[in-house]
Amino acid sequence: MENKIKIFLNEQPYLINDIIDIKKLLAYFNYDTYLVVLEYNGIIYSKQEWNTIFLKENDKFEIVTIVGGG
Repeated sequence: MENKIKIFLNEQPYLINDIIDIKKLLAYFNYDTYLVVLEYNGIIYSKQEWNTIFLKENDKFEIVTIVGGG
């Protein structure tokens, strides 16, 4: 039997089958890591830390995509 954990991404619940890091989560949802700011459980971490932080039950992520314009 698979162990699933629930996370919240931009306030939407998702069930995750695997223990993955933030960088893999962003890749799964096709986010361009150069154009996002990520808040994880209320804290903004540097992109260098994303592959060292692994998802846990009830983690909350807010992702903002940076858009250029004039």
